[in-house]
Amino acid sequence: MSKVEETVEKVSQNSSAYVESGEVYEPTGSAPKTGKWQSFKESFRPADFGDIDPNLSDAEKAAIATANSPLSRSLKGRHLQMIAIGGSIGTGLFVGSGTALRTGGPAGVLIGWILVGTMIYCTVQALGELAVTFPVSGGFSTYSTRFIDPSWGFAMGYNYALQWLVVLPLELVAASIVLKYWPGAKKVNSDAFVVIFYVLILAINFFGVKGYGEAEFVFSIIKVLAIVGFIILGIILCAGGGPVGGYIGGKYWHNPGAFAAGFKGVCSVFVTAAFSFAGTELVGLAAAESANPRKTLPSATKQVFWRITLFYIISLTLIGLLVPYTSDQLIGASSYDASASPFVIAIKNAGISGLPSVMNVVILVAVLSVGNSSVYGCSRTLAALAHQGLAPKVVGYIDREGRPLVGILITMVFGLLCFIAASPKEGDVFTWLLALSGLSSVFTWGSICFCHIRFRSALYSKGRGLDELPFTAQAGIWGSWYGFLLNVLILIAQFWVALWPIGASPDAEVFFESYLAAPVVLVFYIFHKLWKKNWKLYVTNDEMDIDSGRREVDLDLLKQEVAEEKAFIASKPFYYRAYKFWC
Repeated sequence: MSKVEETVEKVSQNSSAYVESGEVYEPTGSAPKTGKWQSFKESFRPADFGDIDPNLSDAEKAAIATANSPLSRSLKGRHLQMIAIGGSIGTGLFVGSGTALRTGGPAGVLIGWILVGTMIYCTVQALGELAVTFPVSGGFSTYSTRFIDPSWGFAMGYNYALQWLVVLPLELVAASIVLKYWPGAKKVNSDAFVVIFYVLILAINFFGVKGYGEAEFVFSIIKVLAIVGFIILGIILCAGGGPVGGYIGGKYWHNPGAFAAGFKGVCSVFVTAAFSFAGTELVGLAAAESANPRKTLPSATKQVFWRITLFYIISLTLIGLLVPYTSDQLIGASSYDASASPFVIAIKNAGISGLPSVMNVVILVAVLSVGNSSVYGCSRTLAALAHQGLAPKVVGYIDREGRPLVGILITMVFGLLCFIAASPKEGDVFTWLLALSGLSSVFTWGSICFCHIRFRSALYSKGRGLDELPFTAQAGIWGSWYGFLLNVLILIAQFWVALWPIGASPDAEVFFESYLAAPVVLVFYIFHKLWKKNWKLYVTNDEMDIDSGRREVDLDLLKQEVAEEKAFIASKPFYYRAYKFWC
């Protein structure tokens, strides 16, 4: 049969088929059946957003645009589970905990991480309730616009985008620093390693949310296995089972002591602890790209409790037992110097050869994981800002595969700053980039808690109840108040430590290195007030939109399903109910 006869036959068999450039396309579902190359080219075309009524207010337009974002909804339950369990485990825990141990002592580290950890638990529970109910593009910045104030939403959106924007070059430079742990790598130009990592992260994000999800799934498994292995090893070493050192027990809590610098030392730990939890909120941002957030997100948010308890608290307790805060190896190292990792130091002090290098590989994986997350977090936030009319329209370009291409491009272009790795000014640039992102997460978490408080207030004021929510925060409204107030206290404590550093006199440069994020947020907030002439301090309960973005629009049916689910769980034995509550 000739090519022309094949074409005529295909078209005659399918009345909706059409011919373009000599090829036959047969629509099946929403897209035509094409060749691989044609499908590849078509995937970069803009997705259809649909029309939005121009007569709506800016807040209403923003709510509808973010609710109808054409991001791909292909994240599976296992992706969200691992993002929740291991997504934020990075250099803040593996390396930054060394700085915290030096300034706070073992007791200061535990107090700081426990307080911040409980705050994170309450925050993620509040975020889970909002994200399951409103799995919209932009997540928390969008919630700030809807439930607090458009100006604050603008400030939080750009604060969060800027946080991840600077983290990418930071992590790429950090990866090259981590490699310097091995003597052979010291002879190689740092930019050679940076190029490899840059291309790897670009390739992962080129595959869209599936690429991000699969990469984080693998990265998280490696990090979790490493921490579990370290916990087992740490218990053995404390009990005297190591090659050298004998029984250790709690001797370092007595000499040199539990606290390094008293109350101020404990306050200095808060920001390091907060930095180690940065990225926990990504599970809420990923809700917009989850296939079934109502089913997978509640379970993912509950995993945070176990991650905080098992991975952070237990491992840091062991670190405080194995490494004295006066150790020379903790002094003068940077936040990304793998040789200053208390995990590496503990293994080296025990006289175990080989394992320090393995731990260093895990630190490298953690660095790349955070770099990968930075592209995801920044690109999605930028796209959401554009959809709300708060960034140039082109920034919100999303292709037919659900990739925010312009947002990814902006993030990767800014990431080229990573090539300062071979520059003599690397340290200065590194310090100021870190200053921009240091407190950003604290503002984000405080806003999430306050959004939850405001949402519940609007829900009750409109005569509606919790029975229409697919998932409710386990910590409730009081947990959000606790989280919000603790974030405020962290900002106050960090202001004190930044203005009057431990063992030093006040210095403007030192202050802004620690507190630069705060004036940046304030500038964004004031700019939006002046730009939009928005003189309201907050959105009133009557004005608040608590319906746009819901995937379950039939509230009566939803209430019935929620009631049936609760009744089913209540009918089960205690062990099943306990499992569903915690997992």
